[in-house]
Amino acid sequence: MLDQVVAAFERQDYQTAASLLRELVQRSPNDPWVKFYMGRLQEVSGKARAAEEIYRQLLRHNTNPKLIAQARQGLQRLDELAKEQRKTAIAQATANPEQQELGFLVLEAIPQERRADLAKRFAAIIHTDAYTARGLLPSRGWRLYRTGAIGELAVLGQELCAAGIPALWQPLSRIQAIEVFQVKYVQMVQPKAAVVCQNQAGQVGLLTFDWSEVLQRVEGLLPLFSQVVDLGYRDRLEWKEHIEDYAHFCDLHLPQRRCILRLHDDRYDFQQGITAQRNHDTLRQRWNELTSVLFRQTSNCPTWTDFNGFAESAADFSDAIARLPAHMHIPRGSDCYLDPTFHLYSCLTLLKLRA
Repeated sequence: MLDQVVAAFERQDYQTAASLLRELVQRSPNDPWVKFYMGRLQEVSGKARAAEEIYRQLLRHNTNPKLIAQARQGLQRLDELAKEQRKTAIAQATANPEQQELGFLVLEAIPQERRADLAKRFAAIIHTDAYTARGLLPSRGWRLYRTGAIGELAVLGQELCAAGIPALWQPLSRIQAIEVFQVKYVQMVQPKAAVVCQNQAGQVGLLTFDWSEVLQRVEGLLPLFSQVVDLGYRDRLEWKEHIEDYAHFCDLHLPQRRCILRLHDDRYDFQQGITAQRNHDTLRQRWNELTSVLFRQTSNCPTWTDFNGFAESAADFSDAIARLPAHMHIPRGSDCYLDPTFHLYSCLTLLKLRA
């Protein structure tokens, strides 16, 4: 009967092949050739992932040279088909000029128990080995994986999500559309919140809102650098960059207003509003007191604190990230990619929340 299955495939009579295979599966469920043609049937039916899994199982558990060669040919056909489909999808996606604008694609954390399986799928998508792919999948936090035309990133992102690999992608224009208000001080917290803040145009005003509008927080530490003299090669004096301190940031997200309230310890006026009567010796004590008050008001909100890991992954994309306005207002002697990276991180978490 297997000969009849082979003949049916040769004449592309897949309906007959499926009927014969159903009977063969009942008779000989462990026959590797029956499994192979079940894989072929999945392949011609457009079920690429199911076919790939069968072919890989055959390669792992069989030593028949002819069967192994056939399974490898099947995997090669699937790979070539995937490449062609991706190429077509990218061409269609980027045909629209709007889909050619800069975008950012992020990989989300993968649970440990799923890393081995998803690494194989990821490897097949990006055409690398499973070991390399596993190293690219974040185990916690986010990884900025790629930048480029948003149409192309959308095709890749959809393919990743279909394979069970969580990813998100956003164009530069959506990130720039988020308004950032720099909080100068919090005037009151009850019955509603009232903050004196500065918008992106430099205008200062009073913004009031219900605490229920704040749906998440983002925290981050950004290094402050100074130049120090150190001994270099052959005891020659050299100027080196040294981390002198860290700037503390806390973003409050109001997704319905599509805005971020950004608090910065060095730019916050602790002599005004709710902290005016607090007696603390250091800036850090004042900042901790302020954030404690805010966190009590937003205790039910999730807090994003994995900026450092995201920043490490973003180092290779500093040119693309530099196109983002940072809205950080940190005095620096030269541009630092970390400033717009924090803004990108915060905006992406807000857009994920809105989605």
